[in-house]
Amino acid sequence: MEKPLSADYDPHRPVSLLKTLGILRRGLGDPTIRLSQSEAWLAFGTPFGDATLQISKPAPTAPATFRAWGPGAHWAIGSAPNLLGALDDWSDFDARIKEGQFPEIIARTRSLHPDFVLPSTGRIFEHAAGAILEQRVTGIEANYAWRWLIRHLGQRAPGPAPEGLMIFPGPQKLASMRRWDWQKARVEGQRANTMARLLQVTGSLQWWAEKPVDHARPTTKAPGTLEAALGSVPGIGPWTIAETLQRSHGSSDHISVGDFHLADFVGQVLTGSRISDGQMLELLAPYAPHRQRVVRLLVLSGQKKQSFGPRYAPLDHRRR
Repeated sequence: MEKPLSADYDPHRPVSLLKTLGILRRGLGDPTIRLSQSEAWLAFGTPFGDATLQISKPAPTAPATFRAWGPGAHWAIGSAPNLLGALDDWSDFDARIKEGQFPEIIARTRSLHPDFVLPSTGRIFEHAAGAILEQRVTGIEANYAWRWLIRHLGQRAPGPAPEGLMIFPGPQKLASMRRWDWQKARVEGQRANTMARLLQVTGSLQWWAEKPVDHARPTTKAPGTLEAALGSVPGIGPWTIAETLQRSHGSSDHISVGDFHLADFVGQVLTGSRISDGQMLELLAPYAPHRQRVVRLLVLSGQKKQSFGPRYAPLDHRRR
């Protein structure tokens, strides 16, 4: 049996695996991740090949132990601390809380969940592809497509991984998809076309992904930024960019503008009323560059958005 690479890491602050890594899981049946309070298994591609990463952390305040298998094991071990917030600095946010610059619900939730941090994976293609699959459909439909692609084109995770742990297919395999394959995955033509355009620029996007992201100016469209590179792909807009950078780079400020539920949820919790995307941006503007932290803490607060109107039904793509 292949001997794993291993390393220990102490974040020197409490970190919850469930709260921190939950954003990486696309539905409870996601084949690429297994997640519990004390252990996480992740399978993914790296620039050097596939990797399986095991994170053991008995308690939020305990150090973590990493073990990795596969040709990408060195890369996985080297980037593993970033999954537990090594690049995530809350000092300015916490200082502003002490100064009373955030609503009481944010300050209270932060004090109740000091073990929540923002993870950074460094993997731009996987998260951009997942976000494209989620465009304008229900979570049920998006998760079905995600699992279908993995089970038909993905590969088993290397090493002694849990049964069923698999890796999302890389660009070359997805490029082999035909129209009828996308239909089987319940992905209609528009999303399939956007995915095809993503596949054409994956290499350059990964190059930009390795450059630092300026979280203090997250909405810049200046040429030469990762956000601009993503936004240059037809079919990829602010929502997809935000959903990608929240995972790949732990963005503290990118908001998923255009989300079906987000503006109503934020407005209802902070103002008691439903609001538009534009009003949400105005409401959250004083909290930059921490707007995503605010949104995630609102979710952790346990507040719920009242439900009105019909539910979205799964779409039939067989004739699309």
